[in-house]
Amino acid sequence: MIRINQIKLPIDHTQGQLKNKIKKILKLRSDVFSYKILKKSIDARKKPELFYIYSVSVEIDNETHLVGRLHNPSVMLYKENRYSLPENGENFLNSRPVIVGAGPAGLFCAYILSLKGFAPIVIERGSRVDKRKRDVENFWNTGILVPDSNVQFGEGGAGTFSDGKLNTSVKDPGGRNNFVLETFVKFGAKSDILYDNKPHIGTDILADVIVNMRKELENNGTTFMFDTLADGFEISDGRICSVNASGQKINTDVCVLALGHSSRDTFYKLHDLGIDMQSKNFAVGFRVEHPQEMINEAMYGKNHDIKLPASPYKVTSNFPGGRGVYSFCMCPGGYVVNSSSGEGKTVVNGMSYSGRNGKNANSAIIVSVTDKDFGADDALAGIRFQEKLERKNYELGNGKIPQQLFGDFCQNTISTSFGNFNTQTKGKTVFAKLNGLMNDEMEKSFILGMQHFSHMVPGFDRKDAILSGMETRTSSPVRMIRNENLESNIRGMYPCGEGAGYAGGITSAAIDGIKVAEAIVKKYKPD
Repeated sequence: MIRINQIKLPIDHTQGQLKNKIKKILKLRSDVFSYKILKKSIDARKKPELFYIYSVSVEIDNETHLVGRLHNPSVMLYKENRYSLPENGENFLNSRPVIVGAGPAGLFCAYILSLKGFAPIVIERGSRVDKRKRDVENFWNTGILVPDSNVQFGEGGAGTFSDGKLNTSVKDPGGRNNFVLETFVKFGAKSDILYDNKPHIGTDILADVIVNMRKELENNGTTFMFDTLADGFEISDGRICSVNASGQKINTDVCVLALGHSSRDTFYKLHDLGIDMQSKNFAVGFRVEHPQEMINEAMYGKNHDIKLPASPYKVTSNFPGGRGVYSFCMCPGGYVVNSSSGEGKTVVNGMSYSGRNGKNANSAIIVSVTDKDFGADDALAGIRFQEKLERKNYELGNGKIPQQLFGDFCQNTISTSFGNFNTQTKGKTVFAKLNGLMNDEMEKSFILGMQHFSHMVPGFDRKDAILSGMETRTSSPVRMIRNENLESNIRGMYPCGEGAGYAGGITSAAIDGIKVAEAIVKKYKPD
């Protein structure tokens, strides 16, 4: 195949124009060739004049000769990076592998194992998607929380109620990233995620994709145990021998710990069990809302007659003292959601539907924290720090999402009304004074960050920008130590995914689940 990079076309181009541009670049006389889009992004560097930039692969006769005579650095020979499953190992696995957690890491680990002839058991403390949706909607409407069926816990993990972002910075020479995207498409996602520069599914479509994936896994022999808590692990001679699942003993030689990082009670149990883990730096802050129209204008320029997708943004900065301030999990056309999972604790997140057609953009603007902020240096200090912030946050709103306008935050005063736009939330809200949730140095860094980001996105520090408290679960505060075979110090136990400290989003968690499955496959063959 041939790859062509940097194909620039007007924003309102047609597919016919794209094919003609390929023909022109390759200096072809015939239309007899096929092509596939590899990457598509918007170039807004000369706004308001916008372009789409493509990379494509082309199949045609005499490809080597054609590339050689063009002498074009944007045209090259190309081999598609296809994922291939590893060969099974020599050791029989006499018991079924157990996977704790049905988020992206657990699901993709189970998927690979099932493709290689294993029949894993997936234990998930939360509910199936259909029940989980009802529980979440009821919580948003009434404030009545189901502790094990909510935005954090249940089929698909925390990502089920999110923007469904699929971009990742993970280096992927083995083709796992493409495999993850192709798998999502197989189970119902739109095919444009295969080439969009910043792919996303949206919570509405992602929920269906997860269900379809689970049904195929069940057809291939995987057992799912929903509403079931892995509340005990039996160790013999330094290795796992059984998992207790809500009173049921499951004998196993392999246990994958694909926990979400909200599974704090399980982290405490595993720490007491003796599994090696350490605290990990992360970040906390507030969800910040702006009108999506303002973000579009900043990113695309003014006066566009062509309908463009709701624009994302990414902002980051560092300040004296070492505090990083940056945007996290930006949701174009999205909603701020109450994503609490524990009684007496409030935490927020962002969510978008596939159309991203909400009136507001929101992002977590977060400030880095380290063990110096935790007040302790043991492995679980970060978890306790999160819990402390979430309890304070709960008290501010009595379980509702506490909100404050940025101008009032700077003045240390409670807000009494919204400014020129209203909040877009899932869950009830109340005005409160968010000052004091973070320490003085962190608050100062947050304000400096908001002001600095206005140089990148004009109006970012507008006084009526809406802050929602508090985003604390940006990444796991714990890392479970694993060796070169991806096992913990307890043999047969495989820490995996975001909760274990090895991923930071849907795709990277899925990739880590694949890597752990590969490690198991290379060691064992099914009985």
